Amino acid sequence: MSRGCIDEAMQLPPIMITTDDMRRLGLLADLNMAGFPRVAQFLAREIDRANVVPATVHLQDVVRMGSWVRYHDNATGRVRKVQLVYPDEADIDLDRISVLSPVGAALIGLSVGQTIEFQTPIRERHSLTIIDVSTEATPSDVEALSP
Repeated sequence: MSRGCIDEAMQLPPIMITTDDMRRLGLLADLNMAGFPRVAQFLAREIDRANVVPATVHLQDVVRMGSWVRYHDNATGRVRKVQLVYPDEADIDLDRISVLSPVGAALIGLSVGQTIEFQTPIRERHSLTIIDVSTEATPSDVEALSP
């Protein structure tokens, strides 16, 4: 396949996103087509194939923007916990990964127990399985809300 980070032979699990995430992520993908074409195309494709629900629907156990996600890397056996964020909030030292990264774009909209296979921009294959999803506040989030 010549576009995105998904190989046509890979089966894609169904995903869900809210109308708000769809709008913001669609704009983000469009704005980054020139600078990061493979990941931006991958993100756009994920948005296009998603089941879109109203923003008022609580998507329990579904990866949304701001969610903390624990996933299993099926190739390495490594389990990792990250927060899915917009590019300007990404900080690997705080385990915050951008939705505009291959892993971040792959995670959006997945539910607990689902697995997705994808390729990185350098054509390495990855397979991730979602273990759990939460919206727990981080210490910095709590500090930002304090008076």
